[in-house]
Amino acid sequence: MEGTDRIEVANTDGSMRTVLIWENLDRPRDIVVEPMGGYMYWTDWGASPKIERAGMDASGRQVIISSNLTWPNGLAIDYGSQRLYWADAGMKTIEFAGLDGSKRKVLIGSQLPHPFGLTLYGERIYWTDWQTKSIQSADRLTGLDRETLQENLENLMDIHVFHRRRPPVSTPCAMENGGCSHLCLRSPNLSGFSCTCPTGINLLSDGKTCSPGMNSFLIFARRIDIRMVSLDIPYFADVVVPINITMKNTIAIGVDPQEGKVYWSDSTLHRISCASLDGSQHEDIITTGLQTTDGLAVDAIGRKVYWTDTGTNRIEVGNLDGSMRKVLVWQNLDSPRAIVLYHEMGFMYWTDWGENAKLERSGMDGSDRTVLINNNLGWPNGLTVDKANSQLLWADAHTERIEAADLNGANRHTLVSPVQHPYGLTLLDSYIYWTDWQTRSIHRADKGTGSNVILVRSNLPGLMDIQAVDRTQPLGFNKCGSRNGGCSHLCLPRPSGFSCACPTGIQLKGDGKTCDPSPETYLLFSSRGSIRRISLDTSDNTDVHVPVPELNNVISLDYDSVDGKVYYTDVFLDVIRRADLNGSNMETVIGRGLKTTDGLAVDWVARNLYWTDTGRNTIEASRLDGSCRKVLINNSLDEPRAIAVFPRKGYLFWTDWGHIAKIERANLDGSERKVLINTDLGWPNGLTLDYDTRRIYWVDAHLDRIESADLNGKLRQVLVSHVSHPFALTQQDRWIYWTDWQTKSIQRVDKYSGRNKETVLANVEGLMDIIVVSPQRQTGTNACGVNNGGCTHLCFARASDFVCACPDEPDSRPCSLGELD
Repeated sequence: MEGTDRIEVANTDGSMRTVLIWENLDRPRDIVVEPMGGYMYWTDWGASPKIERAGMDASGRQVIISSNLTWPNGLAIDYGSQRLYWADAGMKTIEFAGLDGSKRKVLIGSQLPHPFGLTLYGERIYWTDWQTKSIQSADRLTGLDRETLQENLENLMDIHVFHRRRPPVSTPCAMENGGCSHLCLRSPNLSGFSCTCPTGINLLSDGKTCSPGMNSFLIFARRIDIRMVSLDIPYFADVVVPINITMKNTIAIGVDPQEGKVYWSDSTLHRISCASLDGSQHEDIITTGLQTTDGLAVDAIGRKVYWTDTGTNRIEVGNLDGSMRKVLVWQNLDSPRAIVLYHEMGFMYWTDWGENAKLERSGMDGSDRTVLINNNLGWPNGLTVDKANSQLLWADAHTERIEAADLNGANRHTLVSPVQHPYGLTLLDSYIYWTDWQTRSIHRADKGTGSNVILVRSNLPGLMDIQAVDRTQPLGFNKCGSRNGGCSHLCLPRPSGFSCACPTGIQLKGDGKTCDPSPETYLLFSSRGSIRRISLDTSDNTDVHVPVPELNNVISLDYDSVDGKVYYTDVFLDVIRRADLNGSNMETVIGRGLKTTDGLAVDWVARNLYWTDTGRNTIEASRLDGSCRKVLINNSLDEPRAIAVFPRKGYLFWTDWGHIAKIERANLDGSERKVLINTDLGWPNGLTLDYDTRRIYWVDAHLDRIESADLNGKLRQVLVSHVSHPFALTQQDRWIYWTDWQTKSIQRVDKYSGRNKETVLANVEGLMDIIVVSPQRQTGTNACGVNNGGCTHLCFARASDFVCACPDEPDSRPCSLGELD
């Protein structure tokens, strides 16, 4: 196999591939087999040209021709006369000899400009010629009677003859695979065959059965695939883990030796996945909230996966199935990359290659964070822990060296220098291994001295992370014990033992062990391709994706606290949908007759849904399941956007950012419509209600301010000036929260003074709507809250009474008459 300097074998379907010969090969070219005798033959046109043979199981290797050779190319066997033919493009000859190399003779020694491929059939010999660009033939015994079969053929290479009358060959491997568990190969030994195993796997002592898999190996990411190099065998050969999916940009990897699984991140697909080491059982475990996951570490003892994300600048943890995800570190991270765990000590270490590059450490629960090294660093990429010698090792692609220090960052020294562009770094036994972007290679050196640098594998473009694994080593002691430390959710090691923790946004109770069932008060917001939440019960201010499927361009949303469902509009699909907060039970509520639904509001008392459609210039309503749809307002609307309801008062509010911008109010049935504000407005986008103080708040993206007024549009006041491009807003307690397109952030201010401005969440693309979910938010009742007011279809509360209404499209049920019929 030219380029890899190996001779390999596999089944005809490509399975069970294994390396047969890897030593003392310079540039092997053609290969032929003689199954009856159990031999294979090959040409090598390297620095010392030769023709060799060995058993088809690689046994009994010997050089049979080594003199008067220059570029030995094609090989062919005459099975009848037991002759070996070869073409030499340097000597410009075609020669033959016995199968042992004896009785060598020149068959054709003239007018052969550059012969390459060679084959035999019947009484003729056939060959390709690079220079004449032709296929030629001659008598195989005399070399005479030459003729040209085809001319003017570009890029001619090998040639073979196929014929249906070729007699079958009976071998000892034909019956029950010779008793071999994997590969049965012909051999010149007494039994006529030998058993062998796929690359990297050892044959057991019975001489027939292969071990279940590799015990000690390197596993590395190469963007479009994951490969392994066995350390159980005396040569380095990489094999692709046959995971049957498309990989776009695989970066970080980790291994669970207990279950024999590999975990990896794909920064283009924005997910973390896993599969068995044999490529089966593929599963995506994290599919939301990832941008560029550069580092990944598997805690096989505690059954967790940790990762860094240089896009969100976070370090997170979750169970190996992706559940109970928690943000551990989110502040003062610039570009976190590699992460390693020292479970026995309860520490995690990571590199940060941002503007102020550094190496940091914390407990595996994120506690006791410490900067270990922050000077003379450039691009610290790979990181590994040498537990035996209590030291950290890291690779820096800017300073072009691999360095070491003790576990506190002291006693720093250079281990290997120069290295060209190291990325991944790992350690096993006495050696360190690293990937290098510039050399496209994997290298090895002594871990103590950095000496004895050797090339492990080369010609591997796209090299990323690398991990060394020994599955025979014991996993170690679990600090959380057999009962998860008594924790209801996450048990995370730390230097002094362990701590209990909750998934992001859920509060730990006072017992220090138990988590609340779910967040109680939180922000819910949309960012076109996602719906996310930020807990207001906890102090971490990190967002969690609501794993609703098939989100394309989500604009507006609202929440029903009765059924615990989120409602949202998708203007790419032109639908209104709802789902549970865990992403399940997604269903389309309104699936037709929509153009651009910018605003959405849930009447949690009457169980009605309201929306604005700026494409159709309408305001409509329906039951929460989408039934009984009715247009409430379809005149004098230009660009209706945000919408809000006040069920206790029977009011409906909306903004219109059309040619004459305004804020309006009507009863929940659309009656008694009233313009509240139509002066000094630009682009009134978001609108929210403070049910306690009975005021409306809105954002104006043209005037760049946030304002408020009472429910009649009076007592108007500017709350905040000089906001960039606000879109939506909401209110909770003493705070007003809003999304801003220009700053790509969620911000808040005191609702009374407009002061104490804070950024809640930054660097979020495509921010759209935002609401607060709180037990104090959706309260109160009205006449429609009991038995739908006695109405058969729609019940609308008004300021002093209620009305029944019928849908625009009648259904199978008789509808009661009401004022809107």
